[in-house]
Amino acid sequence: MKVLCFGSANLDHVYKVDHFTVPGETQGCLEYNIKCGGKGVNQAIAMAFAGNDTYFAGIIGSDGGLLKDALVDKGVHIDYMKISNKPTGHAIIEVDQSGQNHILLYGGTNKEIDFEYIDEVLSHFSKGDIVVLQNEINNVPYIIERCYEKEMKSFFNAAPYDIAVKNSPIEKVTWLVVNETEGAALSNEEDYEKIIQTLKQKYPHTHILFTMGKEGSRAYYKNFRVEQPGFTVKAIETTGAGDTFCGCSINGVLKYGLDNLDEAKLKEILTYANAGAALITMKKGAIRSMPEPENIKELIGK
Repeated sequence: MKVLCFGSANLDHVYKVDHFTVPGETQGCLEYNIKCGGKGVNQAIAMAFAGNDTYFAGIIGSDGGLLKDALVDKGVHIDYMKISNKPTGHAIIEVDQSGQNHILLYGGTNKEIDFEYIDEVLSHFSKGDIVVLQNEINNVPYIIERCYEKEMKSFFNAAPYDIAVKNSPIEKVTWLVVNETEGAALSNEEDYEKIIQTLKQKYPHTHILFTMGKEGSRAYYKNFRVEQPGFTVKAIETTGAGDTFCGCSINGVLKYGLDNLDEAKLKEILTYANAGAALITMKKGAIRSMPEPENIKELIGK
């Protein structure tokens, strides 16, 4: 079984600010850094850190050498990554004093994912292989369809939410990963219970991982509903927390097998993923802060 993370690669321009800038305001920043990011890169590295043999597919520009080096350094295979002569995707990230963030994305090469490239990458994968997707690249619906036809298993993190998510064939996804914002947009509901009820009605064959920030997370698998609380830590920056949760939880699902999960295993998976997501908020920079398995186990108390 091979694991493919087909997603975005961004250069993150991170500005530490006193407070989030409001319309009409000019604000000086307290600190500036440029870092490697993008949900695809973050999740690929999180899965590699968790122990999976992980491949990354995506497109970077000639200015994306930092991203290539980061993936290789963290043990991710880049055999199917492509280099373009256009600018790499990037993000403008405001981080306030409490560690919360606002993010503005420029797609760049992430929006050059065409059918030909998708088909070429997927030709190296087959029935039973795993694909992990996010919504920072284009043609995600096509990737889902092609993976379904090839009988691959798919995890779709429906972030950031836009009309492409709503138009995606989520009923053909094995696992859907959403937070309360994405879940509300997909379901047109705001209450947690109503969000999940609506999603399960719309996508009855899709399992759901539902993240609730510091409150923890839930898993909806077959007839199971499992919830585990989050961990209380002193957060410095929340960038990458959701991606770390995705990588850690997907690793747990793959560890036990997609068809062999029970309530106890799901609790273990959620606890581990919650701990990983909490730890990454305690340091600056998603990739540099990616927690090692032993650090996660230490926080859990094992």
